[in-house]
Amino acid sequence: MKLAVLVVAVVVVLTGMANAQISGTGHDFSTNAAWNTSGEICGPCHTPHNGSTNGAPLWSHSATTNTFTPYTSGTMNASPGQPSGISLQCLGCHDGTVALESYIGADGSNATVISGSALLDTDLRDDHPISFDYATAQAADSGLFATNAAINLLLFNGNVECASCHDPHGAGIAALLRKDNTGSDLCITCHNK
Repeated sequence: MKLAVLVVAVVVVLTGMANAQISGTGHDFSTNAAWNTSGEICGPCHTPHNGSTNGAPLWSHSATTNTFTPYTSGTMNASPGQPSGISLQCLGCHDGTVALESYIGADGSNATVISGSALLDTDLRDDHPISFDYATAQAADSGLFATNAAINLLLFNGNVECASCHDPHGAGIAALLRKDNTGSDLCITCHNK
């Protein structure tokens, strides 16, 4: 009995913490009644049952099937390919082709899609490169720091992904960044400039 009460208490506290972080951020969809009729904060992205295991935990949003044009530069020593892992989940909304209401089995028939500055589209040539192995890029580029504890916290299976810089749950920082970028602080975590 005591164990059951403890488990319930932990779930309630963790749920409250997650809501406190995302509440009021750009990913708080609880007030978008036009397509989020449940009013849930977590539901448009996560589901407690039968979620995807590719990337974010218990993912419930429809995935994008688009082909993307990745970032390229003659000065870049990495070869980003098609977005993968957690970046595909970000792009499931931010590519502008998957309806926001396409979650938990819904087909998104209302076709409400992202627009404005949150829309990345499928051409990623003007966005920070994603879905590439950081260690491989760093070995060829003295402008990147060698991996360390701070950098490892930003990588996903060794890769730079959208969530390397952005925290989808908000954490109260502008542009949903993982940390304050005053003085380019986030950028110089990896870039030796």
